[in-house]
Amino acid sequence: MSTLLVRNARVLVTMDETRREIARGGMFIRGGFIEQVGDTKNLPQIADEIFDLSGHIVLPGFVNTHHHLNQTLDRAYPSSQNGNLVQWLKMLYPRWEKFKPEDTAVATELGLVEIALSGCTTVADHQYLWPKGVTAGGQFEIASKIGVRFHLGRGSQNVGQAQGGFAPASLVEDDDDILASTAEIVTKFHNPSPGSFNQVFVAPSSLRTATTGLLQKSAEFAAKRNLRFHFHLGETKPEIDFVRDKYGKRPAQLADELGCLTPRSWVAHGVHFDDDDISALLRCGCGICHCPSSNMRLSSGIAPVRRYLNRGLAVGLGVDGSASNDSSNLLVEMRTALLLSRLATEDGTEFLTARNVIEMATRNGARLLGRTDIGCLAAGYVADFVAIDAERLEIAGSCDPVAAIAFCAMTRVDHSWVHGKPLVRHGELKGYDFAGTLERIRRRALH
Repeated sequence: MSTLLVRNARVLVTMDETRREIARGGMFIRGGFIEQVGDTKNLPQIADEIFDLSGHIVLPGFVNTHHHLNQTLDRAYPSSQNGNLVQWLKMLYPRWEKFKPEDTAVATELGLVEIALSGCTTVADHQYLWPKGVTAGGQFEIASKIGVRFHLGRGSQNVGQAQGGFAPASLVEDDDDILASTAEIVTKFHNPSPGSFNQVFVAPSSLRTATTGLLQKSAEFAAKRNLRFHFHLGETKPEIDFVRDKYGKRPAQLADELGCLTPRSWVAHGVHFDDDDISALLRCGCGICHCPSSNMRLSSGIAPVRRYLNRGLAVGLGVDGSASNDSSNLLVEMRTALLLSRLATEDGTEFLTARNVIEMATRNGARLLGRTDIGCLAAGYVADFVAIDAERLEIAGSCDPVAAIAFCAMTRVDHSWVHGKPLVRHGELKGYDFAGTLERIRRRALH
């Protein structure tokens, strides 16, 4: 197996159990897995490939735990620019109903390119719209082309406009079809082994777009197959009101009774959780994906993330859909989470720190996805890592270059590797024809 020696980093941020930050740090990598981490002078000096990262900050590759890649062509869509979640959905569903497989394909590719450039090496996509011709195989093929690890959420909804939901009939599915399709996708693509590039999770959309029957059956399916389970929960105040009016319960209570909150589960948003909700999530071992940009964009509110972390909940980061965020950038999301936490309270002890959000983007994200092989730079983990030049304009002059990655206005990493293979080089995706993707988008716009 080939070997790679990375050496002389200004600071190597391990995110290991003790959160070591190693000056002049490096790693010795064999076959895509890390064998040694430490001071460069204590590492082997010979390898098949040697990469000197003098002056760079090295961190674990970032983990995006909630995305809707098919929305990447809907950024700043005129009729959905100034509404809350419900208004936004009503404006976009007529557009999504007309999507063709080639639209989803180019949207997925564009979103993955953008998020990879921001240092993301693992992406979890919540794909709950399956227009005719869109396949899981196509999604995995695109992710493989880009070179990132891809977790596909086989999403679903069985409540449409006729039942008081948002989706047109053409985008609503039958329960049996949903579960049969999920089983087929799991059989074909799910690989739970260490170093896996392809995994599948079960992902009904929300308590407003899926019946309690579908949610319960989906949770049971996930438990039987030992799969991760994911859905939207606690995103808006109207969701709280809807569930209380229909079921006489808070969303977290209902989700718990349906078996949707387990140690294999994580929920998206979690903006509006009270003490009882937090206790339920803690008891069940369920984590939260924080999507700060999307929550601001749709006026959903400010999630009290510091409070969740203080209580012991696992909280990761997600960009959410590019139609409610208008970008796919983990570096931007880290900074937004950091700054937004300071609007939630005037008490400095409740602020998120720079290292809090870096941990959310790495170690915590891996935990939400059930991965014990990513999110950390330590022996036995896969060699997914990023490098940022400490003398770049955006962070030059910082006395704490690690904190500067979260505090300063960064948008791209300089380099990244996935499984020890180069993904980003000098701020560009290695070997990728971006001009060709732009031409596909232009051709689509003409129709």
